[in-house]
This record gives sequence, structure tokens and C-alpha cells, in this order.
Amino acid sequence: MKEWDYSKPWFHGSPLFLNELLVGSTITQDRELARIFSQKPSIVSFDENGARFHNGNLCGYIYIIDEEIISEDVYPHPATTMKPGEEWLIKRGLKVRKIDETRTRAEEQLSEEEELELLEKLNNR
Repeated sequence: MKEWDYSKPWFHGSPLFLNELLVGSTITQDRELARIFSQKPSIVSFDENGARFHNGNLCGYIYIIDEEIISEDVYPHPATTMKPGEEWLIKRGLKVRKIDETRTRAEEQLSEEEELELLEKLNNR
């Protein structure tokens, strides 16, 4: 994505304590999305108003990428179900610095019924 602003902050969310990300790790410029990823969801859903829901249930950490990112360092996730530019994969190991801890939020949690409905929609694509 040539028109992307790579100079903005990049984030990673994980339930693990990290100092460096491995090649192939996911990063985003959306801090809230990193917060959700820190809780290890297998499903992330957005409603028509942009509210986010997920099935992650772990506490975790938000990291900021602690070095400069250029276009050659990242590429859009090829299998994302999110909008273009929300989820990227890295081509080289990157240093990270923990900037926050996360807790689950009940208002974001998908019910079992909602999870099944979303999975059924994905399978019928």
C-alpha cells in the first residue's frame, strides 16, 4: 500500500510478555485493535456503528513497536476479514515495548449464540 503513512505508531497485542516480535507476527496502527488481539480472540466482529466484539478471554499487554517501520518491513495480512490497512504482517523481527496491560470487557464479549451465528455466516460465504 504505497499511500500508507508508515510513520504513525504501530502496535501489537499479546497475552505473552515480549521483547521482540518474530517474522510473520501481526501488527496494526489501531491501538484498540491491538488491545483486543492481546486477549487472544479467534473471532473479532464489528457492528454497523463500528463497535467491536470478540471472544477473547485472556488478560494481556499492548506493545508499541520500538523502532522505525518502513514499507519494506510490512505487508497487508493476505487472509484478513478486516478493512484494508487494519492488520499487517512483519517481514523482520521487531523490538517492542510494553505500554499497557489489558483486561476483558464484558460489553465486548460475544455470546455463544453470536459466535455460532458469525461462524455460520463465514462458512456460507
